[in-house]
Amino acid sequence: MAIRTIRISTDEVLRKTCKEVKEITPNLITLLDDMADTMYDANGVGLAAPQVGILKRVVVIDIGEGLVELINPVILETSGSQTDDEGCLSVPGKYAPVERPNYVKAKAMDRDGNEFIIEGEELMARALCHEIDHLDGILYIDKALPVEE
Repeated sequence: MAIRTIRISTDEVLRKTCKEVKEITPNLITLLDDMADTMYDANGVGLAAPQVGILKRVVVIDIGEGLVELINPVILETSGSQTDDEGCLSVPGKYAPVERPNYVKAKAMDRDGNEFIIEGEELMARALCHEIDHLDGILYIDKALPVEE
């Protein structure tokens, strides 16, 4: 397990679409472990593989309720709306309001290759959307609402 370098918003890797994971390998398990360590070290609540320079559809999230690992996550359903400030480990020191669904249902695989469904409201819904956006080259700053002065 190692702390990996988090790519910053100007890095072009963050704007690329990630490839689907075809098989669970020892390297993928190492990536999941390293991503969790990196996220915790940076005091984040989520981290997507492109943020550490790997173009794979892999995300880790921990909103304070335990680590969630998502391989090939896909959002199945959303509802409601919430607007709150978001930040990102790849956009250090900046925050902006972003409108997101208040409820998200997604499917993904775990590190054993088992498909599962995850549902989240409020912060978990926001984290799921934010991290899955990363897999498609989208940063929260692309969706940020104008700040009223």
